[in-house]
Amino acid sequence: MATGVISIGLRLEDFMLLSNILLVIGSASYVLLIALTLWRIAAFSTAVAKDLKDPAAAFGFFTFVAATNVIGARLAMDWGVVVPTVLLAISGITWIVSGYAIPWAVMLGRQAKPVLRDLNGTWFIWAVASQSLAVLSAALEPLLTGIRDLLSVVAIVSWSVGLILYAVIGIAVIVRLLTHGIAPEEFGPAYWVAMGAAAITVLAGSRIVEMLDTPMVSVTRGIVAGGSAVLWSFASWLIPVLVAIGWWRHVRHRIRLAYTPDLWGIVFPLGMYAVAGIYLGQADHLPLVGAIGSVFLWVAVASWLATFVAMFAAMFLAPSRRRTLR
Repeated sequence: MATGVISIGLRLEDFMLLSNILLVIGSASYVLLIALTLWRIAAFSTAVAKDLKDPAAAFGFFTFVAATNVIGARLAMDWGVVVPTVLLAISGITWIVSGYAIPWAVMLGRQAKPVLRDLNGTWFIWAVASQSLAVLSAALEPLLTGIRDLLSVVAIVSWSVGLILYAVIGIAVIVRLLTHGIAPEEFGPAYWVAMGAAAITVLAGSRIVEMLDTPMVSVTRGIVAGGSAVLWSFASWLIPVLVAIGWWRHVRHRIRLAYTPDLWGIVFPLGMYAVAGIYLGQADHLPLVGAIGSVFLWVAVASWLATFVAMFAAMFLAPSRRRTLR
């Protein structure tokens, strides 16, 4: 997800070589993660079933939908329509099934303690998945003229569902924080997805605004355009809040900053915020917003590089260092 969205941003800014390099890395990682997930389902089905009932982990499965659509959106920019269309069909079916099955499993599968106690930032991935479907549908709309009306309906419906989910999850997170509190150890990178979910809602809305007129687009264009501007403002407001939380966590409470896969949960929102700003600046003729998006693209690139190096060090250098010490 993080690599794919930064590849899209670099493509929009005409850095083709860097964009294609990240596209290759993102696509290869996508295929590898699917293979590993299928292996885990086959080899550790009990653990997977447990995760599907765990409020702290279950909504992470929606990353498959989001990653599928992000890779599809990047491929649709330069690499034809066949593969992105197949990816849209796969992600759409998965989104519909998962959108009912996962919340059902979480809500009804836990009886030992309240679901709200284990709610965290990963719940926002549900909204991200919905908006990613709108992004890819809107990206394919100019290329698949024969099903333009259908794609516009899919884009508007998934954007609307994602918007409502974002609001509901946001309220639930606030209630969880107010009623149960949160320890510094729990306030991790996953909460950055709150900003990423707002940003991808902006991106999806910007893509919808650029779609050609269909009955569904015509009656919602003004609402989508205005909502996108409002959510961009909210996403911008969230960034200093999340930075302050990071300072509170790592400086005030001395939580050690080390590589974990959760750190990609910061890179993706930064990249999505950048791309959303670039698109919103174009769609609604807001040059300042577009310029901010262009600047943040390089913030996202720097965070991607730092996280990638930290991941490499954690995977290869740290084990060899431990063997040397032994």
